[in-house]
Amino acid sequence: MEKIKTIDLFAGCGGLMDGFEQTGLYETLAAVEWEEAPCRNLKKRLASKWNYSDADKRVLRFDIQRTEELFDGWTDDVYGTSGGLSELIGTNTLDLIIGGPPCQAYSIAGRVRDEFGMKNDYRNFLFESYLKVVKKYRPKAFVFENVPGILTAQPGDRPIIEIIQEQFQNAEYYLLPDLRNAIIDFTDYGVPQNRSRIIILGIDTKFYGNEESKSLVEKFYENILPSKKTEKRTAWDAIGDLPKLYPLGHDEKYKGKRISHSLPQPFVENHIARWQSERDIEIFKLLEKDIEEKRFEYISTDALKKLYTQKTGHVSNVHKYHVIQKDQPSNLIPAHLYKDGLRHIHPESSQARSITVREAARLQTFDDDYVFYGSNVELFKMIGNAVPPRFSKILAQALYELLFKEE
Repeated sequence: MEKIKTIDLFAGCGGLMDGFEQTGLYETLAAVEWEEAPCRNLKKRLASKWNYSDADKRVLRFDIQRTEELFDGWTDDVYGTSGGLSELIGTNTLDLIIGGPPCQAYSIAGRVRDEFGMKNDYRNFLFESYLKVVKKYRPKAFVFENVPGILTAQPGDRPIIEIIQEQFQNAEYYLLPDLRNAIIDFTDYGVPQNRSRIIILGIDTKFYGNEESKSLVEKFYENILPSKKTEKRTAWDAIGDLPKLYPLGHDEKYKGKRISHSLPQPFVENHIARWQSERDIEIFKLLEKDIEEKRFEYISTDALKKLYTQKTGHVSNVHKYHVIQKDQPSNLIPAHLYKDGLRHIHPESSQARSITVREAARLQTFDDDYVFYGSNVELFKMIGNAVPPRFSKILAQALYELLFKEE
């Protein structure tokens, strides 16, 4: 069977792509990403796991806003030299475009933190570059992923979602009229983390016709994707079998990085404890034991804010601490996890630490054979930005059944 031809825009380290590759049904012709660390990891993954001998060529590190150069090739001091997307696509008919622009401008939390509500952030309009690629290569369908906050973002005089819908419809793609119905709770698909995203499917009306496009989109959201829901998984399902790491006791180093444990045990790549201050370790133990012993004195936001002030002498408008509970999905794994781990505390008081890169990857459903390379800052950021591959695989299977199985 000839594989379905795809390209991935704003690819990051490839969480979305990895799920598509896992099905064995899709071929990634190209992946576009502008940050160096995700590109480095994506090339390694495509080569070592998915056997692309020309991974260095297929992963395009470039600024997608320079769209004409992206199509036709470039020579650049920062981004090197490439023949561009058109050279990689060649004579292939492009079946599908996947990806989603950075979510920071649409994120409700991001808008709260920014004094201008992210209205001046250029990322509000990166969807326009995505649209240019869609119009250039006319795939049968596209999948546009982002945060639910995109539905309420309004950098100008109109909601951004209205502009996105209007422009894709003008390009003759059918989208679900009410995109509130495109919000997907990933815990319904076996992701052990409270994470919801908007998954916008667009169907080419020039290829399928207006009525068939409408029917396909409705079928996708009402029947095919929901039919693949599965049992919810807990945080402990994901990380419970990993080697225990202790912040105190016998400190050792592996490849120049700190790893702590009291007994010899298997080494798992990227499972290395962060350094924790004595104060943080004390707080972590207190919060972890509060849950283990079922006292629940520090569950409320007010109690956690009071504890933070008591322990640090500072005042915060938001609570700083959160212990992941074993019997529930974890809280959201965000890109800014690289700054600190206070809101992602391991559930066991015997370990008294924040989660590792591997634990974050497990909660994002990356397989252990995806080994991440770079600094902790780079790794936590790219993992937090990714689409969980477990959901991506289900999405890829649903699209195959909807559009490509009969072909």
